[in-house]
Amino acid sequence: MRQVLQRAWLRRGVLACSLWPVAQLYGLLVRLRRIFYQAGFFKSERVHVPVVVVGNVVAGGAGKTPAVIALVQHLQAGGWRAGVVSRGYGRSGKHCVEVLPATPVAESGDEPALIRRATGAPVFVAARRIDAVRALLAAHPRTQVIVCDDGLQHHALQRDIEIAVFDERGAGNGWLLPAGPLREPWPARRQRGARAGGRGMDLVLHTGPSPAFDGFSSTRHLADHALRADGRRVALSSLAGQPLLALAGIAKPEAFFAMLRAAGLRLAETRALPDHYDFDSYPRQMDKGYTVICTEKDAVKLFPKQAGVLAVPLEFSPEPAFFAAFDALLLPLLCQLPSPHGHQTA
Repeated sequence: MRQVLQRAWLRRGVLACSLWPVAQLYGLLVRLRRIFYQAGFFKSERVHVPVVVVGNVVAGGAGKTPAVIALVQHLQAGGWRAGVVSRGYGRSGKHCVEVLPATPVAESGDEPALIRRATGAPVFVAARRIDAVRALLAAHPRTQVIVCDDGLQHHALQRDIEIAVFDERGAGNGWLLPAGPLREPWPARRQRGARAGGRGMDLVLHTGPSPAFDGFSSTRHLADHALRADGRRVALSSLAGQPLLALAGIAKPEAFFAMLRAAGLRLAETRALPDHYDFDSYPRQMDKGYTVICTEKDAVKLFPKQAGVLAVPLEFSPEPAFFAAFDALLLPLLCQLPSPHGHQTA
């Protein structure tokens, strides 16, 4: 049913039109919720450091996690101390957790575990992102920037910069759920001041090869190596000719398989699994003796179960103009932060 809806969301066909009245009710609820936050009926909180939200306006994966990782690494390269908060989709429990190397993925969620592994930055997950922010700042008080993994619609946490991530689908047919893929109207939200407590202008980052509308572009490709569970690298060229079993529990597994084939690898078999698949019920005997190759997102769950799995990193690079625009929004905010010596940094 999910695949049927995703296809219907690309155009205004019979199925989408039949769901349009429901979408109008959904849109009314979205507008009322935003009005209640702006009027102060619902509580919206601000913290003392800049908050950057990276998320989707459309339902389904659009490359948000690689964008978060790239943004955190950019901040780290500039000498800024960044922390990440997330809801931790698919994890067990709702309590607040700091994601550490030894934290079970079932407690953190796969994407927060991947972000922690890729960046080394402090990562906290909680059912309410504001709770995760408070816990992160209490544990790491020298943090200068909070990057929120998802949460464009989570108005309880005020933000300074919003980054909307789109893949090649763009906004689909332009209709709200369930008639279309939009969680909220687009592009209306890009108007200044349209969000509770927000500042600055939104940035739009396209992760697909063919941007559907204006915004910053990016490139993504596989690394030239795979990673073992202990961090050792294996050159992809050394795997050429070997029969491999490729697994992918991500939003678009076929895209991963295509990139592996383009890298010259021979896939004896592929297994497209549901996004965020936990691998708890995956029977290892189905590997049939093949070397198993997967995404880093899958590897954070597979490594504890199958140490011989190889994970191929995805190298994601927003265009330089994106980082220039981001820095132009963020740096004035960072300059207002108190320094450790009791005065502002600029």
